[in-house]
Amino acid sequence: MAEQLRAIRTRQTILSAAAKIFEEHGYQAATISQILTEAGVTKGALYFHFHSKEDLAQGVLAEQDQRIIVPHRPSKVQEIVDVVMLQAHRLQTDPMVRAGVRLTMDQLAQSLDRSGPFLRWGEVGHQLLEQAQIQGELLPHISPSETADVIVGSFAGIQSMSQAVCEYRDLVGRVSALMRHVLPSAVVPSVLASLDLSEGRGATVYAEAVKAAEMQDLVDAAG
Repeated sequence: MAEQLRAIRTRQTILSAAAKIFEEHGYQAATISQILTEAGVTKGALYFHFHSKEDLAQGVLAEQDQRIIVPHRPSKVQEIVDVVMLQAHRLQTDPMVRAGVRLTMDQLAQSLDRSGPFLRWGEVGHQLLEQAQIQGELLPHISPSETADVIVGSFAGIQSMSQAVCEYRDLVGRVSALMRHVLPSAVVPSVLASLDLSEGRGATVYAEAVKAAEMQDLVDAAG
């Protein structure tokens, strides 16, 4: 058990170091030597967990959407809003998420498969919008898959603009504005009027999700 915990901690240390280096230098310029120095581990320890720089990058890409889960909402449109606003909040506060997004948007990383996050977020949005459609929350003409792609692509552009202009400081405001502009063309008015699209929504959802995860850990430990 102690060895397993050490291995988990070592892997997380390496991922955190890789995230920092990838965010600072981009995929192409980042080196294994820089990551080793930042992590303070041996080359053997790194290669035990990750076989290559590409493997490390894929680990960082996967981490950005595995840590925090948005609680289920009666309104599936509110749930997708919460997913988007939470991601905006985490981009402002979580280096691992910023590094993952930097890798996803890095057009110089030609040898790296960057499609994963786009496909995963598109699938999350598609599933939630399909549920929203079943519940009668969407306008009749709406295609869940098409709308999900529009939201994911628009978010990618908005976050890229915010990063370039002011290092994400205005991101939650920009994303709130995005939701206010996109959703009226897809959501029935009665549902639209009930949505919380405020700039502080992401921070609220984050606190709620962390508390729920802590409670689940206590339940798992007791069981």
